[in-house]
Amino acid sequence: MATPLEREIKLRFNSAADARQAVARLGATPLRARRLQCDYLLDTAARALHAQHSTLRVRIEPDGAMLTFKGPTRASPMKLREELETAMADGRRALDILERVGFSVVFRYEKYREEFRHGDVVVAIDETPIGTFVELEGDATGIETLATRLECSPSDYITASYRTLFLETRSARGTANEYMVFEPSS
Repeated sequence: MATPLEREIKLRFNSAADARQAVARLGATPLRARRLQCDYLLDTAARALHAQHSTLRVRIEPDGAMLTFKGPTRASPMKLREELETAMADGRRALDILERVGFSVVFRYEKYREEFRHGDVVVAIDETPIGTFVELEGDATGIETLATRLECSPSDYITASYRTLFLETRSARGTANEYMVFEPSS
């Protein structure tokens, strides 16, 4: 059985409106409406997954949840890594189970995501507490073509995880937030 690989890049945009206009110009087809995603990264107390450069994530959305394992990043101008996913009905229950067998949440982040399709590429607009990004996931040629059409070059490709981007932003801003989550509304 072939190893399922995820290939993606992120591109930074000034605003969600700018990102939506750019994606509309591509002629991408709407795939999934805007919704809040709550992501939980888990690891053992000994940080075994971190030591392997791997990730275990539970993603909770209004209509369900996903359990995802991501292996180490492979050498590539884009983010390329093994990805195994399965849908779950109850993400909170999955978190409880994983915590009972020795995992704990080491990082939590939120984003509003809407998804589109253009050919074989999934185009996601992510509104996060640290800015707006367009994520392109698919085959290398499709990603390169869409990035060019979005007026971006390989020097604009962001391959860092949202956790890494958050930690860099937190350090630059001098804030002490532990997680990348939206501030509660007043």
